[in-house]
Amino acid sequence: MSDWKGRQVLIIGAARQGIAAARWLIRHGARVTVNDQRSADQMGKAIQELAGTDIHWVLGSHPLDVLNSIDIVCISGGVPLTNPLIREAVHRNLPLTNDTQIFMEIVPSTTVGITGSAGKTTTTTMVGDMAEMPMGKRAFIGGNIGDPLLNYVDEMTSADLAIMEISSFQLEQMSISPDIAAVLNITPNHLDRHGTMESYTAAKKRILDFQEPQDMAILCRDDPGSWALLSSIKGNVLSFGFSPLTRGMDGTYKAGDMLHLRQGKLDMQLMSAEDIPLRGDHNIMNTLAAFAIGWACQFPPEDMIKAVKKFRGVPHRLEFVREWHGAKWYNDSIATAPERTMADILSFTEPIILLLGGRDKDLPWDALAALVSSRVDHVILFGEAAEKIKKVLLEHPGSYTLDLCDGLGQAVQIAANLAGKGDVILFSPGGTSFDQFKDFEERGEVYKKWVLALS
Repeated sequence: MSDWKGRQVLIIGAARQGIAAARWLIRHGARVTVNDQRSADQMGKAIQELAGTDIHWVLGSHPLDVLNSIDIVCISGGVPLTNPLIREAVHRNLPLTNDTQIFMEIVPSTTVGITGSAGKTTTTTMVGDMAEMPMGKRAFIGGNIGDPLLNYVDEMTSADLAIMEISSFQLEQMSISPDIAAVLNITPNHLDRHGTMESYTAAKKRILDFQEPQDMAILCRDDPGSWALLSSIKGNVLSFGFSPLTRGMDGTYKAGDMLHLRQGKLDMQLMSAEDIPLRGDHNIMNTLAAFAIGWACQFPPEDMIKAVKKFRGVPHRLEFVREWHGAKWYNDSIATAPERTMADILSFTEPIILLLGGRDKDLPWDALAALVSSRVDHVILFGEAAEKIKKVLLEHPGSYTLDLCDGLGQAVQIAANLAGKGDVILFSPGGTSFDQFKDFEERGEVYKKWVLALS
């Protein structure tokens, strides 16, 4: 939709995506109602941010009559499609959208979309750093991270670049694909929201579904979920991975310790994996993905290499917190799926004390339990999922010790008592934060506060 003037829009969910949509829609003449199940007291910050705008607030519940006279429904990412209000909107044949879809309908810039079950934020941020090197394009980085780009679309031009992390929640409502679209990996995640892997994969695939022949898709050769989408690509393709590139395929690969880029007859040595500042094979894979995306964006190779060498990661993603009594403490609060925790464990050769728990997302824990039995020395379980994880761990016995506690604060204290010189204390929960915290960022900040308070 290009003309919002006079349109009656209902926004469900007033987190940052909903607020960005409300602000932009009001500015462009829409008549906006914002609905959230939280009370007015709980919504004080959002109401303050939108003070002075002509917005109708419906708070504390999701009454069906709020749909009366509505032309279109805008859904914030955290609101599931099973919400009764959304189901009623579908029943009434009301069109659904979200802030990313609105952005994609009007953005004049080249768009880059990055999705995947893990590594989205690190890769998106790294590509953004590449774009901002000297002589690079003006880049706007956001989407599922940072500010929604709808906040900036009115100042963008055709010479700019919009680099977006896009979640499966956002993709569910999208009918436009980015010019350059990357699917890093597809492994079990958010099954509490999507129900099945088939539904989750279909949501991820939408980032490619609406591309055109001139567009570029980027897939991981080594991830079965990503690579299975190869037959769905409508335009050009680059791939990335540790495995060798097959004949006729362009992209990035690792040979020995060196990262390479191949395009036709060009085969360029980029950098040594040892020069990547981040730990773990998963971060080498993220870097290979970033090089492939950057090449698709026509970034100079020297700028990409400089950006990677300067990159120090993103908070709450295998973030080094401190060394205390000879033990090193790490924070990977973003690890909300067992596969993410497995990648973290494989990043270390030191003895590991693993803090595991939170709220389960109906994901399988068996593969993680098998890895724990061979690679972890101590496991400390906390949160709602603790008993479920314990049951799976007991089916994979090892030499590790096991502690069970009520919350993350107690887990930190137990880890401090266990830690010795040379140990790694790895906070990689595998579950979401919603049993104790509002999001993974708050959980990570609180964890770091407690760790830094140890004395």
